Amino acid sequence: MDENTQRECRVAREDLARYREKLPALVDEIVGSCHASPCYDHVDYEPIPSRDAVIDIIHRFRDALYPGYFNKEKVDPVTLRYSMGQAVSGLFDVLSEQICRSIRHECHRYNQPCAHCANQGHEIAYGVLSQIPELRRVLATDVKASFEGDPAAKSHDEIIFSYPGIFAVTVYRVAHLLYEAGVPLLPRIMTEHAHGVTGIDIHPGAAIGPRFVIDHGTGVVIGETTVIGENARIYQGVTLGALSLPKNAGERLRGKKRHPTIEDDVIIYAGATILGGETVIGAGSVIGGNVWLTESVPPGTRVMIEAPRLLYRQG
Repeated sequence: MDENTQRECRVAREDLARYREKLPALVDEIVGSCHASPCYDHVDYEPIPSRDAVIDIIHRFRDALYPGYFNKEKVDPVTLRYSMGQAVSGLFDVLSEQICRSIRHECHRYNQPCAHCANQGHEIAYGVLSQIPELRRVLATDVKASFEGDPAAKSHDEIIFSYPGIFAVTVYRVAHLLYEAGVPLLPRIMTEHAHGVTGIDIHPGAAIGPRFVIDHGTGVVIGETTVIGENARIYQGVTLGALSLPKNAGERLRGKKRHPTIEDDVIIYAGATILGGETVIGAGSVIGGNVWLTESVPPGTRVMIEAPRLLYRQG
């Protein structure tokens, strides 16, 4: 190494040392901010739920809900019982732990009396897993309806493997069971993960019937108190939302019906927006693209906007 190179290396080391010597003071400042308001942190002896573990739970559920599609190992008639036993027992362990963490965190946060969270974690996890057979039957109706309504689909396999609507609805249906069981945090982490992956935002509190299809899906928003009947189909960019809330109305309206009701056999085309807790779209109605609705529609109604006048210019 020549003299110039040695000099450059020495300067670089000295430069690095100057910055590293400043780090302890910076660390003290960051630690100090952890005790300041309104900054957020979780520095405690009890762990909070793990987002990575919740995403792992989603994948484990898919192994149980669609055996053979997403498993790492081959599943055949001989190995099915063994494979399902492994999937369900592993899912039970991870799910019950994360439920326990969620309940314990909520107890500490609100200074509630002991909820026996470990036992609750086991009980709720088992209760949710016991609904897998029924959940599989409902998801089968979603897959079948997606296939029947999409001439571009070549097979049910293609829909299960690749359609974002089916992934989002699958995650929603699992999260909804946890939501109904009163589990904090986990349901929303699940559906927001699906939202990030697919662009489809379904709140776990929404109540959605079987044979539900989200076609394409990007930009779909379904709010917490939305109710959707059987055999409904919605397209990309549809919003089933709440009317604009007054300032500081969050607590007063929390838990109230704020989002619309969509009855059986309704089709809602791309870009439509339907708002309000008292808005009901009657059974068998068709809502056209880009329609904006804040009032109810009788059954069997077609709602379309007037076609815009197009201007053509040459040159």
